[in-house]
Amino acid sequence: MTGPRWGSLPAHYKAALYMRLSKDDDGVGESSSISTQRKMLCSYAMEHDFEIYREYVDDGYSGTNFDRPAWNQLLEDIEAGKVNLVITKDLSRLGRDYIMTGQLTEIYFPSRGIRYIAVNDGYDSDSPWSDIAPFKNIINEMYARDASKKIRSAFQTKIKEGAFIGNFAPYGYQKDPEDKNHLLIDPAAASIVREIFQRAEEGEAPSRIAELLNQKNVLTPAMYRCAGRPYLNPDSYSRRKEWTSGTVCKLLSNPVYLGHIVQGKTVKVSFKSSMTLQKPRKEWVVVENKHEPIISPEVFERVRKRSVPRKNIRKTGFTNVFSGIARCGDCGRNMSSTETGGKTKSRKLVCGGYKLYGKRECTNHYMDYELLYKIVLQEIKTLLSFTEEERKEIDEALRQPFCRKEMPGEKKAAADLKKREQELARMVGKLYEDRVNERIGEERFYKILDSWEKEEKEIRERLALIQRTCLTTQEKEPVLDGQLSWLLEEISREKGISPDLLGKFIDRIEVSQAREGEEGKKGHKCQTIRIYYRVLVPAEEREDLA
Repeated sequence: MTGPRWGSLPAHYKAALYMRLSKDDDGVGESSSISTQRKMLCSYAMEHDFEIYREYVDDGYSGTNFDRPAWNQLLEDIEAGKVNLVITKDLSRLGRDYIMTGQLTEIYFPSRGIRYIAVNDGYDSDSPWSDIAPFKNIINEMYARDASKKIRSAFQTKIKEGAFIGNFAPYGYQKDPEDKNHLLIDPAAASIVREIFQRAEEGEAPSRIAELLNQKNVLTPAMYRCAGRPYLNPDSYSRRKEWTSGTVCKLLSNPVYLGHIVQGKTVKVSFKSSMTLQKPRKEWVVVENKHEPIISPEVFERVRKRSVPRKNIRKTGFTNVFSGIARCGDCGRNMSSTETGGKTKSRKLVCGGYKLYGKRECTNHYMDYELLYKIVLQEIKTLLSFTEEERKEIDEALRQPFCRKEMPGEKKAAADLKKREQELARMVGKLYEDRVNERIGEERFYKILDSWEKEEKEIRERLALIQRTCLTTQEKEPVLDGQLSWLLEEISREKGISPDLLGKFIDRIEVSQAREGEEGKKGHKCQTIRIYYRVLVPAEEREDLA
């Protein structure tokens, strides 16, 4: 590795030894490892009497991206005048983007008085025969481009097969220790997912669900992920660090809880850029029934139909109790509340289809809010006039949603975690034995040990969460006696019926276009309202005329 020195040498060189290794280089083997690069560069610096100022190591960073911690530190030291010589194993260690690498070797280094040497490529910026560098930079980028295509192709194959390829499992799941492309239920987080769906099914607005979760100090999906991985920075994943209506809405619409894998939602602009673009929904890849579901299709569909708006209660204090329940009887879209003009400031429900798209979607029909409220309230009171035997049957039916069910997969998840914990204990013991016998280097030893210790800590935290969840599950909520009486008390209160009551009692209300009365008299119109009940009269369809 000896050779002539070209140009006028400064009085003293302070060399920066830069080393980089990415996942794309794993197939190259030991020849490109950090330890091999270090030996080569240190040996070269000693042979040429270069003083080594510092070593800069970026392990696991792609050459197509120049936002690397050690590289950024090297640039700071160059700007501070601490180094005047940069040495790498070859040009590809500097980078695999031929434009950026060319700017460094042709513009940046010369303008800062930096001498650059790539040992294996025989490149020395002080040499008059360094014109081969631009061609080598292009070849290095072609290598990176080819590797990117192969990786992308492999990912596409996995996506089509329904293999999960994300870095982190969705909230409520964890990666299978035996197959990282398969998802297992995380009992602790899954219990929160079930609670969110249950509340949404009963009519709770996402903002209210988020408020309740924050009051109970439940970790958000991002914070829960970071809690099990101390090496993650929570500030990089969440700014507010609390539940929001948006977080709840995304969770409620995620088909992963049905056991489906949905991937391919985004696409990268280029292998040299981290920018991603959203793909149309029709281009998403959906593979069904790839893991155990947390939510049943029936519950998921009911929650989807409710379509509770993502908004807080207005300052006026008005709450539309029919939100997500009242629908247009003609086009099927949800009806939304709006305030009429004038002194009365009354409210009405209008067809969402007409409101958004005009006559091409539906007709301009509406329903007086207070009138619908009175009709529904009267209907519920009428239907609550049952015999004693019917009351008992209704109480039994209403009692079911309040009992928590045992969470599936809980015992298996705990057993798998304990098994993995025992395996890690044996592996750590073997690792120490290999270190004592010098079968493994010190750098590699500490790297592996640190990784296993982090995994052990994560397993202990997950087991503790499962144990606490099991204790909570065993203490079932008390069965409420007299559910029918409870409903009567609810509707007899001063505030009348509530969204929570309607969510338990009614599936939907269809409001049709008003029409002229039978006698054809002007100013006399009839409007059909269909109420579909969920619990008490599931098979009956009642029609009322307003």
